[in-house]
Amino acid sequence: MSDVPLSTTVKSFLRHETILAILLVLVLFVLAQQSDRFFTVPNLLNQGRLMTEVGLIALPMTFVIITGGIDLSVGSILGLCAILLGVFWHNLGIPLPIAMVLAIVVGAACGLVNGLIITRFKVPPLIATLATLALYRGFAEGISQARSVRGYPDWFFVLGQGEVLGVPTQLWIFIALAIVAGLVLTYTTFGRATYAVGANETAARFSGIDVDRTKLLIYTAAGLVSGLAAVIFVSRVSTTRSDMGTGVELDVITAVVLGGTSIFGGRGTIIGTVVGLVLVQALKNGLALSGVKGDGTIVVIGLVLILAILASNLFSRNGDG
Repeated sequence: MSDVPLSTTVKSFLRHETILAILLVLVLFVLAQQSDRFFTVPNLLNQGRLMTEVGLIALPMTFVIITGGIDLSVGSILGLCAILLGVFWHNLGIPLPIAMVLAIVVGAACGLVNGLIITRFKVPPLIATLATLALYRGFAEGISQARSVRGYPDWFFVLGQGEVLGVPTQLWIFIALAIVAGLVLTYTTFGRATYAVGANETAARFSGIDVDRTKLLIYTAAGLVSGLAAVIFVSRVSTTRSDMGTGVELDVITAVVLGGTSIFGGRGTIIGTVVGLVLVQALKNGLALSGVKGDGTIVVIGLVLILAILASNLFSRNGDG
């Protein structure tokens, strides 16, 4: 019985992703006409580097939203983990490789706390993660005391500034994790459980799925990947600040929802999220090269997101009929 909703989801989303891919091609064509620099190799590689942190977090966020949840705290987790990376290494004298691992573990712990609040205390994900957004950001601000950490060793910058075969190192990491996430969501029992929880949580419980465990693992993964993104972010910008990750959650959610994942749960794909991510980054870059200011970029992305949601809902109704 679990195969039916999965096949239906795949068919439905192929249509959405086809439209999204066509939209992406059109956007790229239009933006390329506005600036000769848009389709240059250095610019494209740089955009790949810039979108990695958001892209990494968007992968587990796809799982979160498919279950019918949301995680608004991922940006704050990123900021907290970035600060703690600097504190562990600079203040406590912990070797940097161990400090990197500890920062990622802290991210996983923050995600676990989110999951426990949602599953054990039955707090709605929106409320729970809105509260922890403030909590984790407060911790980051309090620990940093508005101070930044610099002076990291050169080898550390390979992660955020280096290249492998001419491609940014972190982009390879994103591609690898995107493939793994796509395979897990599409071909594993856990992936089917994720869809089932989002489609009908009560039915999922009756069918024997451990709903709380599924959610707990997903929110923990979101925190863990946010910690990884923090390490890469610090490596890319060469410093640690408490304001890192501010607003990242909005970019992440935009990429996921634009990619066709239903905010009501039960539908979504990793490939859709990746296409949505590329579209958002292309819009940001293309508009910036065209001289459009930040506020104008936000408006354009918002309009594209609304159109994508309307198109998704339209196809959903047609599919149900």
